Amino acid sequence: MRWKGRQGSGNVEDRRGSSGGGGFGRMGGGMGKAGLGIGGVIIVIIVMLLGGDPSAILGGASTGGSVPVRTENRANTTSETGQPTDDMGMFTSVVLKDTEDVWNKIFREELNADYPEPKLVLFSGVTSTACGQGQSATGPFYCPADQDIYIDLTFFDELQNRFGAGGDFAAAYVIAHEVGHHIQKQLRASDYVNSQRGRVSKVKQNELSVRLELQADFYAGVWAHYADKWKGVLEEGDIEEALNAANAIGDDRLQKQAQGYTVPESFTHGTSAQRKKWFLKGYQTGDIRQGDTFKTNDL
Repeated sequence: MRWKGRQGSGNVEDRRGSSGGGGFGRMGGGMGKAGLGIGGVIIVIIVMLLGGDPSAILGGASTGGSVPVRTENRANTTSETGQPTDDMGMFTSVVLKDTEDVWNKIFREELNADYPEPKLVLFSGVTSTACGQGQSATGPFYCPADQDIYIDLTFFDELQNRFGAGGDFAAAYVIAHEVGHHIQKQLRASDYVNSQRGRVSKVKQNELSVRLELQADFYAGVWAHYADKWKGVLEEGDIEEALNAANAIGDDRLQKQAQGYTVPESFTHGTSAQRKKWFLKGYQTGDIRQGDTFKTNDL
């Protein structure tokens, strides 16, 4: 992905204990040396196997409160927030800026609305959010209460080292997917899914969750379509990196790796094939009208 030398977003808040770290290669090698200790992705797998939502790890329901400007790391020391200065952080900032440019234009020209840009918070280990305490174990997540995105960048090490889904555009796909959840909040798709909790069966709720996640994958594809069309960001192999990441985090593949078999009624994010399909559909069409995953029987 062509990102160096391009403008980053002003909506990135760096809460990491230090802003060090190296760059990363075309296939994602060296995107930071630190791991998640217990293995954040494994915890997410366990939650999905139980038919749950990884956001449940955050410590409770959304409170609607504000996120503090200062936060504590695991050593109980405080660190100032600011803009990232390392390669990983600056890359994330550039990707976020690209999403802002794409969605501002789509909202203005196709939806006749303003696009409220989300803030992206980089953190290490744990951090405060309006949805409770955010943890690396959840992987990247979107908090609807404060409408911010939270990422511990060591997640991308897990994605590469544990699942073989590295690369800068694989990371960009993950970021764009979380922005997709922000789009859903603005268009009230996520509000609809949340309103059904306790009113439908667990199996039906899981199905709605799958549709929500696949739509976020679609929106990530729409972003890729226009980011390349307008800025020429893609390099050879980038789309393959995104599809490889989508394939790596499909419910069926994760469950098969974790326990040797799948339980389709417990899926909450979609199969590998579904995730690749909807990302690719967004990328190929760039048409947000074709991304209503709630009105199709062909997931």
